[in-house]
Amino acid sequence: MVRTVSTPIREIVAFETQAGTPQEAMIACPFEDLLFGGARGGGKTYGMLGDWLSHQDLYGANAKGVFFRKTYDELEQVQEFAQKIFPLVGAVYRTQKRTWFFPNGAMLKMRILERDEDATKYQGHEYTWICFEELTNWPSPKPVDKLRACLRSGAGVPCFFRATANPGGVGHNWVKARYVDPSPPMRPFFDPEQNVTRIYIPATLDDNPLLTKNDPNYWKRVEASVGGDKELLRAWRYGDWDIVAGGMLDDLFRREIHIIVPFQIPYSWYVDRTFDWGSSAPFSVNWWAESDGTIAPNGITYPRGTMFAIQEWYGWNGKPNEGCKLLAHEIADGIVEREHQGILLNLTINDGAADTQIWDSDPIISISIADEMLERGVGWIKADKKPGSRKQGWQRLRRFLKAAHKFPMEEPGLFIFNNCTHWIRTVPVLPRSDKDRDDVDFKSEDHSGDSTRYRLSYAIPPAGSYETGVPG
Repeated sequence: MVRTVSTPIREIVAFETQAGTPQEAMIACPFEDLLFGGARGGGKTYGMLGDWLSHQDLYGANAKGVFFRKTYDELEQVQEFAQKIFPLVGAVYRTQKRTWFFPNGAMLKMRILERDEDATKYQGHEYTWICFEELTNWPSPKPVDKLRACLRSGAGVPCFFRATANPGGVGHNWVKARYVDPSPPMRPFFDPEQNVTRIYIPATLDDNPLLTKNDPNYWKRVEASVGGDKELLRAWRYGDWDIVAGGMLDDLFRREIHIIVPFQIPYSWYVDRTFDWGSSAPFSVNWWAESDGTIAPNGITYPRGTMFAIQEWYGWNGKPNEGCKLLAHEIADGIVEREHQGILLNLTINDGAADTQIWDSDPIISISIADEMLERGVGWIKADKKPGSRKQGWQRLRRFLKAAHKFPMEEPGLFIFNNCTHWIRTVPVLPRSDKDRDDVDFKSEDHSGDSTRYRLSYAIPPAGSYETGVPG
């Protein structure tokens, strides 16, 4: 696909897709909602600017677009590409309006959306083309969906939502759930909730032969930059959404090692539960068994202190990082019910750590969440929330995961029963914070991760005092 502009001297090629590549498929895609991306070097930004050129070329003055990045620094990188392409078709950028104006009357705004609440500024706007670059930079789909509501055209122009993304980032889970999980790549699917047809078109370095031809040393520089981290390199190379490039745990978590088939817990092992509170955000109740060094029913002897996540209850509404808004007594009743069935039946379950905010009293009814749950027979101890406890907890989690790599194990490790699906979905892909690389981004779906931190931050009581439920 070629976009040209004629001059008295010569015809200039402004934009040309690489034939037979996902970039060409993306620009020709007729479906309203599209995610394009996956790996480094796939030509995502260049492709999106080409998609806009095609849109404005077809619909002229009726084409109204807006291109979003999270920050100004990121938007500047997009502008560098745009400055090389758009002037060739006669477009002019007006800095004060932060808008590209095209000779046929089409307009493309270049904007940032740093805060979710900034999306409300666009209420009442009308666009025929919207693009979010690096969609996983947004922790929630809410501001994105507010902008999608601006897709409309009084002139009857087809409207399109376009986004690019790589695996990882604070919004990894919701983007993966929305675009990657429902259907194989390149196969459109219908979302009845939002009444839209979506498609995911992956793109990797293999799909960008022009880059490898013009810069043959590009991938060598990428390989050198990862410091031997093979998982990170694989994520950057192939766009694997089950790996988070540069996440908190992606260098240590291995599904084939850490995820195991459930077994009946020996009565001599210590069992308790932890709790990360949530209402509008999910809550996470996790049940744990700690090995006392005796042989497990699967025939393996684990070091004393090895932890097993044996059951979970994740309070969400079916959408990533959105809670089901159960009341405290409803959660307590649900915990009691679960502890009288399945793998937890007949086990002595001790009170474990919970987020300290549940001890804050409600100013209206003068009772805390913890007290309300205790009235229903569910008690807790306060999680360690001292300064530095978050980072210490993540480091403990990393240490436990690493210990499981070596067999026979020399130190206590961590294993997850395969029925803990939300732990498996959310914890391995937790992103590091951009502000503190030793911490997890607090806007991510970290609830099962926090519940895990709470459990790894205390030792069980001495033998003979298990019934107390008070950590030693």
